[in-house]
Amino acid sequence: MKNAYKQAGVDVTAGYESVKLIKKHIEKTLIPGVLGGLGSFSGLFQLDLEKYPKPVLVSGTDGVGTKLKLAHSMEIHDTIGIDAVAMCVNDVICQGADPQFFLDYIACGKNYPHIIEQIVKGVAEGCIQSQCALVGGETAEMPGFYKTDEYDIAGFCVGVVNKPDIIDGSAIEEGDVLLGLGSSGVHSNGFSLVRKIFGDDSKSLSKKYPGFDKSIGELLLEPTKIYVKDVKAIKEICKIKGISHITGGGFVENIPRLFMEDKGLTPVVKKGSWDIPKIFDLISKEGKVSQDDMFSTFNMGIGMILVVEKEYVDLIKEKLESPVFEIGYVAKKDDVVDIRFGQENICFV
Repeated sequence: MKNAYKQAGVDVTAGYESVKLIKKHIEKTLIPGVLGGLGSFSGLFQLDLEKYPKPVLVSGTDGVGTKLKLAHSMEIHDTIGIDAVAMCVNDVICQGADPQFFLDYIACGKNYPHIIEQIVKGVAEGCIQSQCALVGGETAEMPGFYKTDEYDIAGFCVGVVNKPDIIDGSAIEEGDVLLGLGSSGVHSNGFSLVRKIFGDDSKSLSKKYPGFDKSIGELLLEPTKIYVKDVKAIKEICKIKGISHITGGGFVENIPRLFMEDKGLTPVVKKGSWDIPKIFDLISKEGKVSQDDMFSTFNMGIGMILVVEKEYVDLIKEKLESPVFEIGYVAKKDDVVDIRFGQENICFV
């Protein structure tokens, strides 16, 4: 049977066209250490052992969850790749690692080369923001498993840190400051709730709400902020004692993860110490979501939290271009009113 595979739903020539289209985007991400070229069976990367004499590899993998449904409905495909990179690299830098390379995996019902190009364009942009290389990936055409107009994307990142420079929370002390780095919006968590509130079809997502100059779909598709450059800049100023990426579980689940061991300390978050973006007020109002649930689900305008000594706060605020907020401090558990959410300890004042 001629072109039997194509008649079964897999167009190999479309795959060749996709590779041709994404090549220029991948080339923009290449950094020292990348070996080989596009089309190899695997990606090669050589570590700089002068910069990292005691290298520890730090890895992370993730997807973007049901935020994808919005991209499908709105036919906006050039930002979801940024989200995929962000969700991985923002985890990796929490241990003090510098992202080195990234690989993506795209599964689709039908390979439309122009859509694959847009997705990978976003991935490449995320890698550029993360100062890491896109060294490979996979596009799997899976007819009968995905609808022809749907796809999924996931990613995998490897970073490296010198062993003495690993950030594990062990150096955190009473009196240290919680610094919050502003988010770009909802990022990539809580979208099952968001979709329940606003809907996920093109008509629902095109609605504009009072006080916003974009549709709700455009607001929600704002890509996740990548914090690699910010964290690198802060490391040049002072020692970072702990980092928490505020993802699924919001504040409540993620801030306590700063403390890798029980030293009798607890994070104290000062409500009102940062500007909560209007999108979260809208979510709360339209969905009748309580503040406790909001803080247990979303980042609430803070995408990453760092623990540093108080003396460096002003210098960090001065050096960083991104919004930085002093949102709390570290205290002894015995000295605060301990508020328990689920299995985690965190105090709001």
